[in-house]
Amino acid sequence: MKENIILCGFMGSGKTSIGKLLAKATGKKFIDLDDFIEEQAGMRVTEIFAAYGENGFRKMEREAVRSVAGTEGLIIASGGGTVLFQGNVKALHRTGGKILLLNVPLRLLQMRLKNDKKRPLLQVPNRKQVIAELYKRRIPLYKAVSDIVIPAAAPPKKVVKRIIEVLEIPEISGKEKKTDDRK
Repeated sequence: MKENIILCGFMGSGKTSIGKLLAKATGKKFIDLDDFIEEQAGMRVTEIFAAYGENGFRKMEREAVRSVAGTEGLIIASGGGTVLFQGNVKALHRTGGKILLLNVPLRLLQMRLKNDKKRPLLQVPNRKQVIAELYKRRIPLYKAVSDIVIPAAAPPKKVVKRIIEVLEIPEISGKEKKTDDRK
């Protein structure tokens, strides 16, 4: 499968952990878009937000999307806001990429994010309310741009298994499987 698999979803939905496991199971290369942006900028996402604001970060994100979308056969963990911009969605689809929404219930996301110190949008006193408001706005947009919605409240290994089944991707094993030609 040459097409890219793009994992989208709300902060805390498991894009990175599921993406790494999916890459390992399929032999594809994994790219976390936020890590890629940090590497290109030489700064952490929080530093980018502090120095350039959200608009500056989104500009860097657009450039990163164009860069990785031109490569085939990747598992890409998008940032929480990446697919909210139509230009990014078009770029990600350009190589026949499939956008999968990792759909996690709000209550579980709030539990996962309650002690987050990394995400700039969540460094506020009313975190639970901010998460609920962002979730309410973003989930319909994620669903609108996704090719497939994957329920992702289960442990990451189960979610990966489900993605492999839905996309009918052949898994690889640590040892090369031998075929039996003695028929």
